[in-house]
Amino acid sequence: MGAVSESRTVVAGAVIVNARLLLAQRAHPAELAGRWELPGGKVEPGEQDTTALVRELREELAIDVVVGDPVGADVDLGGGLVLRAYRVNVVSGTPAPLEHSALRWVDAAELHTIDLVAADRQWIPDLVALL
Repeated sequence: MGAVSESRTVVAGAVIVNARLLLAQRAHPAELAGRWELPGGKVEPGEQDTTALVRELREELAIDVVVGDPVGADVDLGGGLVLRAYRVNVVSGTPAPLEHSALRWVDAAELHTIDLVAADRQWIPDLVALL
């Protein structure tokens, strides 16, 4: 029998400024390219969610953030991955798409119409409430 692998967490940041949410456009993999998501990434073994999210947003967007409360419920991505979102506040820097095709600020109405990746769609009601 194989070893049971424990689930890995992927964190995503809800960056909200002036009632607008920052979304990042996926460059890869091919099946997700062009779709929009909350920026973030995988939590490394032994790393806290909040530490990982600060690191990922620095790497992906060149911003420093403070991580706040969780947003919505965890999303099961399959394959032992769990996606968890947090509200984040920008401390310094201006977001730049270092690992994405583009960045876009959306309001609550636009959030319903943009082509979000499937996992992030589950948070639309929670995100709209924050906006």
